[in-house]
Amino acid sequence: MTISNDDVHQIETPDSATTAKRSRRRVLSRVSIQSKLLVMLLLTSVLSAAVVGAIGYQSGRNSLRAAVFDSLTETRQAQSRQLRASIQDLKDSLVVYSRGSTATQAIEAFTKGFDELGAAPVTPAQQQSLVDYYTNQFVRDKKIETGDELDVKSLVPTSNAQRYLQALYTAPFSDWEEAINFDDARDGSAWSAANAQFNDFFREIVTRFEFEDALLLDTRGNVVYSAYKAVDLGTNVYTGPFKSGNLTEAYQDALDSNVIDHVGITDFGDYPPADEPTAWLTSPVGPQGRVEGVLALQFPISKINRLMTMDRRWKDSGMGDTGETFIVGPDDLMRSDSRLFLEDPEAYKRDVIDAGTAPDIAEEAINRRGTTLVQPVPTEATQLAQRGQRGTLIAEDYLGHDTLQAYAPADIPGLRWNVIAKIDTAEAFAPVSAFTRKLVLSTVAMIFVVCIASMLLARLFVRPIRRLEAGAQQISSGDYGATVPVTSRDEFGDLTHAFNDMSRNLAIKEDLLNEQRRENDRLMLSLMPENVVARYREGEETIAQDHQDVTVLFADIVGLDELSADLSSDESLAIVNRLVRQFDSAAESLGIERVRTLHNGYLASCGLNVPRIDNVRRTVDFAIEMQRIVDRFNGESGHGLKLRAGIDTGTVSSGLVGRSSLAYDMWGAAVDLAYQVQSGSAQPGVYVTSDVYDAMRDSRSFAAAGEVTVAGENQRIWRLTERHQ
Repeated sequence: MTISNDDVHQIETPDSATTAKRSRRRVLSRVSIQSKLLVMLLLTSVLSAAVVGAIGYQSGRNSLRAAVFDSLTETRQAQSRQLRASIQDLKDSLVVYSRGSTATQAIEAFTKGFDELGAAPVTPAQQQSLVDYYTNQFVRDKKIETGDELDVKSLVPTSNAQRYLQALYTAPFSDWEEAINFDDARDGSAWSAANAQFNDFFREIVTRFEFEDALLLDTRGNVVYSAYKAVDLGTNVYTGPFKSGNLTEAYQDALDSNVIDHVGITDFGDYPPADEPTAWLTSPVGPQGRVEGVLALQFPISKINRLMTMDRRWKDSGMGDTGETFIVGPDDLMRSDSRLFLEDPEAYKRDVIDAGTAPDIAEEAINRRGTTLVQPVPTEATQLAQRGQRGTLIAEDYLGHDTLQAYAPADIPGLRWNVIAKIDTAEAFAPVSAFTRKLVLSTVAMIFVVCIASMLLARLFVRPIRRLEAGAQQISSGDYGATVPVTSRDEFGDLTHAFNDMSRNLAIKEDLLNEQRRENDRLMLSLMPENVVARYREGEETIAQDHQDVTVLFADIVGLDELSADLSSDESLAIVNRLVRQFDSAAESLGIERVRTLHNGYLASCGLNVPRIDNVRRTVDFAIEMQRIVDRFNGESGHGLKLRAGIDTGTVSSGLVGRSSLAYDMWGAAVDLAYQVQSGSAQPGVYVTSDVYDAMRDSRSFAAAGEVTVAGENQRIWRLTERHQ
């Protein structure tokens, strides 16, 4: 047969693969346990450090983020509470003022005095002073503030009362403080008399609570009193140059309420007589049940700004370098000033324009020296708050910065304001970044330390194994007493203890085996005679022996079967064990040798292994003692058991019976006759054969009990009649 090269290649290929696998296995098997342990420690430590680091990073990052959001939310809630409390305090104060008799008397006096000025003369010089005031002061200041060019003609007073009052109380003053402290022009008018009487009252209200102004309006819409005597003094909110503003709406609501306790509040809006956005608090004035006018307090944005900007102490309030709180109205415009605007207007202008705010709006905020009613905040947080929602998010703010924001409605009756608290994510998450850096550095350091420790530990761990290896070699050479010093209390120490125990066990193995042999001998001696044990240990399989002059007793307990039927197996066995133990004790004291016991049968002999001259007497005495034991048991337990025993004397044989389960037994004519004597008697008692009767009739009393047939021959038996107590 011819084999091609391809066939050879196909045959060799599997052998090559198998050889390669075996080669790799040999390489791995040659790697020391120290190297394997080192690699295992390194892998376990590095993976553990990486997993713990990842879990710690994620947990720490989430905890820090939650802490920042909680802090931001608490700041927003605190600002909202202070805002509500501040406005409520002002409302409560306004109710007290408007319900007081002073305000009622003042509205009556100023209204009367204002009406009397309808025909008061105004000189050309006074008229010119009004024109000069509006042209050179009021219009000029407004152009600087807002950039708007106002028409002087539309602003100069036209009514006689308005011109008269402003000529005496407005035009002469360029300083607001001088105007509010001026109580009497001494023109003799009723209005001046009222101002001299009540101006101090309203001046105290304005200065103590930092209001922009306090106005009294009659029921026709005329501003009959102004604390600062501004350009709105004497104007009409329905027909004057400043009509159709928030003040007009608030005034009308106050009149319509017809309730003295009513307090209305307006949102911030532009009011030309004021130099900043203004809100109004209004309340009806008059005696109980009648409204004679309205008290209007001009609420400046500066009070709100001081509250929302934390009096410009952001860092001290826990807002860091970029945190702030501000108010946004329903038109998406700010109702307070931006922190960045207050700190760096140019940076504010640059950032809001980059974020999408129109340049002219940013410029207007610069000109008006504030962002109220100028800066739009059309962010997601604003939209959610306007829908009545509360929460936190991460999004861009009006400056274009990524920020954490907490938003919620301000919950101020009459105002649809929303409070936003925010802080830049870079600052808020700075602790997270620092935590991450520390975690990475600590993890790297830990891995480096673990690498060094792993090399040292690998050597330390292998050292006990090498000592055990040397000890095993000593034992294999036959030195069973070899021991290894125990240097630790860990598993290696336990293994060393086990090794030393093994060496000691090997050394005492022969002693234990010899002891076991001796124990077996003792057990066998308890079951059979010593000469039989010796012959069995030497290997004899058939062991038997004949004995002369041996007395045999076979006894059973009458009534035990009937009693056992009424008892449980445990109770029945307990009775048998109790009687057998007493029988054995009596046999030992009388020199009787027990051969075997059954449930209710007891086979014993005397003179079998230890020759005794009086073996017949001993056996009869033992039978009497057995009967005494049964009687005593009956007396203690109340049962009616009886003893039936047969005794014969003569020649017997003994030996080991069986192979898998050896038993020492006795047999022969004397045994058979003793059994027949016992079983052939219907009545309980001790029965003996003629040989026993002949030996004991001089010392014991017997009565003829009939005959039994053994091996075809009739044998007479006698019953022991003597009872010993």
